[in-house]
Amino acid sequence: MWPILAWIQKYLIWSIPLAMVAGLVAGQLVDPSPLRLAILPLTFLMVYPMMVTMNLRQLVTKGSGKLLWVTQLINFVLVPAIGYGAGLLFFPDEPFARLAILLTSLLPTSGMTISWTGFARGNIPAAVQMTVIGLIAGSLLAPLYLKGLLGAVIEIPIARVFMQIALIVFLPLLLGNLTQRYLVSRHGEQVFQKDLKPRFPPLSTLGVLGVVFVSMALKSQDIVEEPGALLGYLVPLVLIYLLNFAISTLIGRAFFPRADAIALVYGTVMRNLSIALAIAMGVFGTEGADAALLIALAYIVQVQAAAWYVKLTDRLFGPALSS
Repeated sequence: MWPILAWIQKYLIWSIPLAMVAGLVAGQLVDPSPLRLAILPLTFLMVYPMMVTMNLRQLVTKGSGKLLWVTQLINFVLVPAIGYGAGLLFFPDEPFARLAILLTSLLPTSGMTISWTGFARGNIPAAVQMTVIGLIAGSLLAPLYLKGLLGAVIEIPIARVFMQIALIVFLPLLLGNLTQRYLVSRHGEQVFQKDLKPRFPPLSTLGVLGVVFVSMALKSQDIVEEPGALLGYLVPLVLIYLLNFAISTLIGRAFFPRADAIALVYGTVMRNLSIALAIAMGVFGTEGADAALLIALAYIVQVQAAAWYVKLTDRLFGPALSS
């Protein structure tokens, strides 16, 4: 099973579309409405393994103050402004598409932030710190941003959003930290880091694929009736990611050394799409399936863009110094 899960995680560019196609077909063959009951357990499967690998000690670790402050300004001022503007521009009459873009804009960083920073030989400790700070700050600020920016066009049940975040972020964060402590005490830090920790991200990916499958099944009839909607979602996403990469690259080149600049880029462009999916489906129900479809497409764009950016890193920032 583990080799299959590892392949699924490594090749998200293929596994996400396969899950989407499977959900599309399933929605044509059977009534998908009972699948809504699977959203919460799939969400927990998506988030909890990610939290087991989270190093909360990074919150109190001294880091580059300038790098972290600039990262948070981009994540919680500039990127939400881009997301909100893009929603108005591309989806003026589709409030739940605007919700999806805004959700992704408000929830920065994921485990892939650390992975891609490592692939590009960037500042990994800074990337870890960005991930922890981004997860907690984004979870606390997202409901307030949603209410302030979309409350006029969508009923934003802010109490339910906070409760959903507590259920899908902070409860798994607590349980994940307890699990990590137990495994380290039982097997030792070295065994946990080398043998146990790598097992959890593929499980999280399995949850992602499950949620993507459900969201596609729930929207299957609408997609078949109007297939151009997928392209209508995909084009704005590509443009948004291109703009985010360009801005973060220019800021990184202008103000930071190579390793810090790479961490800045991946700490601001990579979005926590798992949490965004969980909020869209958990809080907004059937209507949230519109948002979930766009977020599922964002996985494809994000993974592909991050992979291409690694190949361009040396050209943009110069080669890494040999250790």
